Amino acid sequence: MCDTCGCNVTPGNEHLVAAGGHLAKTSAGHESVEVLKGLLDANDHQAVHNREHFAKHNALAVNLMSSPGAGKTALLEATADVLGNEFKFAVIEGDLETENDAERIRRKGVPAVQISTGSACHLDAHMVHSALHELDIDDVDIVFIENVGNLVCPASFDLGQHLNVTLLSTPEGHDKPAKYPVMFRAADLVLITKSDLLPVLDDFDPSYAESCLRNLASTAPLMNVSARKGEGMEAWLNWLRTELVALRSQDTAVNAD
Repeated sequence: MCDTCGCNVTPGNEHLVAAGGHLAKTSAGHESVEVLKGLLDANDHQAVHNREHFAKHNALAVNLMSSPGAGKTALLEATADVLGNEFKFAVIEGDLETENDAERIRRKGVPAVQISTGSACHLDAHMVHSALHELDIDDVDIVFIENVGNLVCPASFDLGQHLNVTLLSTPEGHDKPAKYPVMFRAADLVLITKSDLLPVLDDFDPSYAESCLRNLASTAPLMNVSARKGEGMEAWLNWLRTELVALRSQDTAVNAD
């Protein structure tokens, strides 16, 4: 996280540090200067409630993280094309400005809510909570949260998701897991996107990218996928199917107890 750019304070949690907010003053009564721990605690508390909301609706929440332009929206569009008749989706989109990505998703017949974060370079649990008030997830199977394009801060904020998927596009270079370990260590799945460009960008070595990932002690699966060409999409879709079944089996077992 970046204290200097102020990204810890977002449109979703700024009420906590504003005048009258419970983090605006220290226990001694002075205005608080260091509020990071309090903000993170508040975020984690809200994330628990978000997770309970997803559980109430029996929906799998998947957080997509990557640098800008790695292909998160394109992946969701291709996923909707193939799985649209099998599962119901909903999408929460995060960007600093515009509704561009949400509009792309809506054109696929998928409900989407756009979160404009302003200067914040990540989503937090409070923003996701607000979006859920605008999104009907009754009978929704999977809620995708497309985080703000950034390989640093998003990994540090629990949104209430069940799974993290980190995208690494071939134009970025194969050493990104080594350079941004927090992001890739948090991943439950890593997708090498735009894999149709591998024959052209032959300086990207998928095996090197995987070795960097394994050096982080990560056991997350790594898959090559091209949303544009459809290559590798079936493996990605099967992973989603498996995770959804696992979540619902777990919920059934808990309810039986």
